Amino acid sequence: MTGRFAGRVAIITGGGKGIGAGCATVFCQEGGRVAILDRDVLAGELTAERLTAAGPGMAVSFPCDICDSETFCRIIDDVAVRWGRIDCLINNAGIHPPATTIDDTSLEMVEQVMRVNYLSTFAGAKFAVPHLRKTKGTIVNISSMTAVLGQDRSSAYASSKAAQVGLTKSLAIELGPQGIRVNAILPSNIDTPLMHEWAATLDDPQSALARVAALQVFGRMGTPEEIGRIALFLATEDSSFITGQAIEAEGGASLDY
Repeated sequence: MTGRFAGRVAIITGGGKGIGAGCATVFCQEGGRVAILDRDVLAGELTAERLTAAGPGMAVSFPCDICDSETFCRIIDDVAVRWGRIDCLINNAGIHPPATTIDDTSLEMVEQVMRVNYLSTFAGAKFAVPHLRKTKGTIVNISSMTAVLGQDRSSAYASSKAAQVGLTKSLAIELGPQGIRVNAILPSNIDTPLMHEWAATLDDPQSALARVAALQVFGRMGTPEEIGRIALFLATEDSSFITGQAIEAEGGASLDY
């Protein structure tokens, strides 16, 4: 088997759809073995079947709610046993609540967003590190440009994404001497189901999506596979001297901010 990730293993949370599926696609195209963790069982299975059929790599779906830390840990260990190694963890799974003012944002909502978007990232790293030490592997955290720019009526979401960046930098310092690199990708506007779900909470979803597309200098949103190619770069020796970085994959959207 050939490819830039041939013979190696990646775990991708939320890998059934959107950016996660884009990452899984790229890693499989480069010969990798990919464990797709997703609470959407059907989406995970369909994506795994499609990628395995296309080859040259393969994907296996593992039903998993990343907020269930016991199951999350067990599946990571199961992947290591199944394929004998783990080379990369991509913490991608996340939620974006409807646009909500701070007055209407309950503390329960904040806790839920932090649990899914931040605590699961921390947990995934914690559970994967013992395996990554053996392979001198990598962690890639999918954050968001909202971590540095903010977003109107999305204080809980933006805060959770900023927390991922802080974790990325701290873990890079801690784990670097052990040979583990940790980086984050900060996408701007990517054409994913999550983007469409967010737009659906607004008064005019189609106009909102058009405005979002126009923010990039290319006049379009990015694709999940474009983020996947950045993740592949960060997971291979091509980025061997890069760690603790928050890579802003934003299509120029912030240049004339």
